Amino acid sequence: MTYQIDIENNSQCKTIPSIEKCEVWIAAVLNNQQIDEAEVSIYIVDEDESQELNSQYRGKEKPTNILSFPADIPEEVGIPLLGDLVICAPVVEREAQEQQKTVDAHWAHMLVHGSLHLLGYDHIEDDEAELMEALETTIITELGFSAPYEDTTQTLKE
Repeated sequence: MTYQIDIENNSQCKTIPSIEKCEVWIAAVLNNQQIDEAEVSIYIVDEDESQELNSQYRGKEKPTNILSFPADIPEEVGIPLLGDLVICAPVVEREAQEQQKTVDAHWAHMLVHGSLHLLGYDHIEDDEAELMEALETTIITELGFSAPYEDTTQTLKE
């Protein structure tokens, strides 16, 4: 398996996990989905930049924990780029505190969640949300963290 994870940090936040941890968390998704070769870019931002991107791409005037931008490259081109993840470090840190999780546990969840989006999973419809949440729970618990959802009705539909 060949995975390339590129990370660019544009955040002042001090609780950003190591590149190695991020690679392990994303690789867990790719292994679960039996992806042999993949490239993912992670861009870590603060709240102002997250809000700007969330407004531009989703029409929401607030920062968000993670944005996923799947690559739109024809398969015949042969480039294994899955896409880009933009993660807002201060939002993830704050949510971890609010949810009484470790920062690493919430980062792992956000990177698993975002990676599943890059692979085409979504949570707009209830049946899609149930499938995606089940996959997230499986991957997160296999990584040694607690299940990310208190119950099956809680989603990341914000």
